[in-house]
Amino acid sequence: MGQSTGRPRVFAHRGSSGAYPEHTRAAYAAACEAGVDGIEIDVQLTRDREVVCLHDPTLDRTTNGTGAVADHTLAQLRQLDVHSWHSPQVPAEYGDASEQLMTLQEVIGLLAERGRDIALAIELKHPSPFGRAVEERVLAVLLEAGWDPKTSTIPVAGERQRPGCRISVSFMSFTPAALMHLSTVVPPEALGAVFTSAMLDSQQGQRHGRRNGPLGRMRAAVRRGISRDAQALVWNEQVGIAVPDMGFVRRHRAEISAWLSRGIQVRAWNADTREDMALLAQCGVPQIVTNYPERARTVLTGG
Repeated sequence: MGQSTGRPRVFAHRGSSGAYPEHTRAAYAAACEAGVDGIEIDVQLTRDREVVCLHDPTLDRTTNGTGAVADHTLAQLRQLDVHSWHSPQVPAEYGDASEQLMTLQEVIGLLAERGRDIALAIELKHPSPFGRAVEERVLAVLLEAGWDPKTSTIPVAGERQRPGCRISVSFMSFTPAALMHLSTVVPPEALGAVFTSAMLDSQQGQRHGRRNGPLGRMRAAVRRGISRDAQALVWNEQVGIAVPDMGFVRRHRAEISAWLSRGIQVRAWNADTREDMALLAQCGVPQIVTNYPERARTVLTGG
């Protein structure tokens, strides 16, 4: 996959999550209305193996429920309030409260209704009690939607759609093993290795370890090792997308330039300030992930 030209493509992080509750129908719909190039989602499996869009493995932060997502069925999750922690109400045009929790199937349907090309970036969350079943269920849902593994796209048909309209699907993870599992089916250009500067920075890891004793040092070392393995996938071109955070971009401009010169896509996250957005455009980063897609489109188009 070659380096793109023109303005960076804008991916809405968990939807327009700066304005609306993350991973809700409202957040996704608002992002689409803002004209984003893509939506970034995180997925978890329910107890009955349904693929739902939630970042955390537990319910406590973003719902009025508690406990592990994996311990609840989809029907049980449908009963939870997933928006009031951020916004007491969501606009009526974005659905009522009972419609805010989204499955992967529902996100695909929402994107298909847009009537234009759009990208879907799926982040696979690990560790999971279901192991590689996470990847298998995601692939099953995509195949049911008409996903073509060779092109990693879903053709969209319907009255509102332009001929040839499609959803381009990519897969991301902090966990190299998840990406390698997918690589038997998914082309490298649709796979993205996620890493952060904090995970790679040994000095930061040492400070974190000192605060938490021997166990903290061990966990920090494991995180650094996983992140270095993820970065190695990029250098070895086993994946076609590097997904660093803004801290990495600021500290490792040479690596960003090298990857771009080798035709590797760079999808940087989370660029939420105008300064960060401008920096990515200056660096030639072709894809940015942000909680504020409307702001990003304004900055990147000179508005």
